[in-house]
Amino acid sequence: MLSSKLGLWAVLMELGAWAGPALLDGNSEAALLSYLLAHAAASVLLALFTLPLLAPQQAKPRAPMLALMAVCSYVVPIAGFMGVLVGALVLRFYRSAAHVDDFSSLQLPEFDLHQRMQSGFRQTGLRAVLGNSDVPTRSRMRAMVALQHVSGRISSPLLRNVLNDSSEDLRLLAYGMLDSLERNISRSIDQELDTLRKAQASEGNEKLGPIGLQAAEKLSALYWELVYQNLAQGDMRDHAIRESLRYCELVLGQHPNHAQHTLRRGQLLHALGRNDEAALSYDLALQQGLPATRVLPYLAELSFAQRDFERTRQLMQQLDEWSSLPKLRPVIDYWSAR
Repeated sequence: MLSSKLGLWAVLMELGAWAGPALLDGNSEAALLSYLLAHAAASVLLALFTLPLLAPQQAKPRAPMLALMAVCSYVVPIAGFMGVLVGALVLRFYRSAAHVDDFSSLQLPEFDLHQRMQSGFRQTGLRAVLGNSDVPTRSRMRAMVALQHVSGRISSPLLRNVLNDSSEDLRLLAYGMLDSLERNISRSIDQELDTLRKAQASEGNEKLGPIGLQAAEKLSALYWELVYQNLAQGDMRDHAIRESLRYCELVLGQHPNHAQHTLRRGQLLHALGRNDEAALSYDLALQQGLPATRVLPYLAELSFAQRDFERTRQLMQQLDEWSSLPKLRPVIDYWSAR
């Protein structure tokens, strides 16, 4: 706490230090000794008086600060006495406040092994990493390995882009991964074809039994998967579409009200460019009870391909009523705003 008595005593002692030699003989040793003692006492009292003027963080450590102020005022007569007082006031009232961090400490969250990602890459960053030749090859190889945890619909186009990369190692790895994806589906197709042949031999060719019907459904889905994942290109793609359509119509021949296969038939006809037949299949899938969000996007795409922009806008406005299509939201907003 600031004590005015200490300040008053410091001033009086300093005045007494200068008045002592005048009362005594100015050239005597006694006059010099009286000055030094009185000046030393005044310096100590001044230090005790000015120390409370400092902020708590400025006054630590206490003993060295007292000694520093006392020595400064003692060594430099008058100017040192006034300098210590003025310096304490400046530090107290005019020095900028010390910066205080918003957070003195930050506690790290607990690491949960069950929430650990299978890969260090996210799907949104894989395209940028694989397409950037400045990224080290080792990092790009890791990104390609991470594609094993991504659906074939996303990984296949990325791997095909890598086939044109300048790095031979990356090209070989991409080719191997694409070949592995296609080989797995082809192996499943061979198994289902064998099952279908055995079912036709035992159940008859005119009308499929439960085993043969199930095999036909799987074959349609597997051939469509080759197209959906962009694993079949060129003539192989056309062949896969026709085979998927053949088995799909085989199933629909016995179960015409199967909405999912009706939708797939529309997609296959759409891919073959038979737009009028595809539109009929899409409409029929809606009538068979398939949700509008499953069918309307394909109908809108078909209308756009037919240059029927007014119908495309109407279909998109119908989709605007649904809030469960986040990926189509930018397209829906565009057509709904026009």
